[in-house]
Amino acid sequence: MATADQVKALVRSHADGDDSHFYAVAMQVAARAAKAGQSRFSQELRDLVDAGKSASRQTGREVRPTPVAQPKGDLAGLLAVAYPEERFGDLVVEPRVRAVLERVLTEQRQQDRLREYGFAPVRSILLIGPPGTGKTLSASVLAGELHLPLFVIRLDAVITKFMGETSAKLRLIFDAVEETRGIYFFDEVDALAGDRSSANDVGEIRRVLNSFLQFLEQHRSASMLAAATNHPQLLDRAMFRRFDTVVEYSLPTVDQAREVIRNRLASLSTRGFGWKRIDQAAVDLSHSEITLACEVAAKQAILAGTPRVTTDALVAALEERRHSRLR
Repeated sequence: MATADQVKALVRSHADGDDSHFYAVAMQVAARAAKAGQSRFSQELRDLVDAGKSASRQTGREVRPTPVAQPKGDLAGLLAVAYPEERFGDLVVEPRVRAVLERVLTEQRQQDRLREYGFAPVRSILLIGPPGTGKTLSASVLAGELHLPLFVIRLDAVITKFMGETSAKLRLIFDAVEETRGIYFFDEVDALAGDRSSANDVGEIRRVLNSFLQFLEQHRSASMLAAATNHPQLLDRAMFRRFDTVVEYSLPTVDQAREVIRNRLASLSTRGFGWKRIDQAAVDLSHSEITLACEVAAKQAILAGTPRVTTDALVAALEERRHSRLR
């Protein structure tokens, strides 16, 4: 029969909605039963596992954790939660950016080992750079690789015109950071942490920034804080000191642009691509702009009844993205 640890593992995986682990433990129970001479029970259990897996495939149900960490009450309007499936293979960035993100993941995965020697893992990361260069995707990759929920802070709901209310909402968010482990992502954080020396600044905004900086300074939980901005020059300088790591993103190189294109068009034929023309059309476009252009060209090919994207179609889509930016 099942051991106590196996029973606990079955209950835990069922509560998490992790079908893959649930079935794996069930198969361990079946193997243990077979060794104990309970062949009939073992076979019945194996048949049940096979039937369950088959039903999951037929219904198209995903074998992944169920989003159980849903913000409630006042937090429901301040946080949006997701369980990203993105992995490092989905991210095209410079080697130095990849190296930093890999280091952050390694420290998070081996934080107990670090603490044995009196060190803490990276708990906060600031992502800066032009729009569409992979900052938001990086936050999703961190959550996906660590199998943690991604909580996106809704700054439009956090920032209010009423004195003291924004700081109170920040307190709610950082209380959640302490209580529920996850990646907490402040996108366009310059709206919350602008330079205190600005001539247009007002007292309330300074108080909000001071509260935010204090919360960052006091952050010691198992959660990770991530913040992103397209305008690092607008941030108060103290923000750069409060984050453990600052990562700067840039527009893709020629090689990176080609990798983005190959990844997005992997399901279609790109045989005979005129890469020099494509390289020229993709200059100064961001990762997301190139991805969107690939999607336009791919859909045109599919709807035309051909699985092949032509150089002309992709170049036209890339140039369209460039012109739309100038409007």
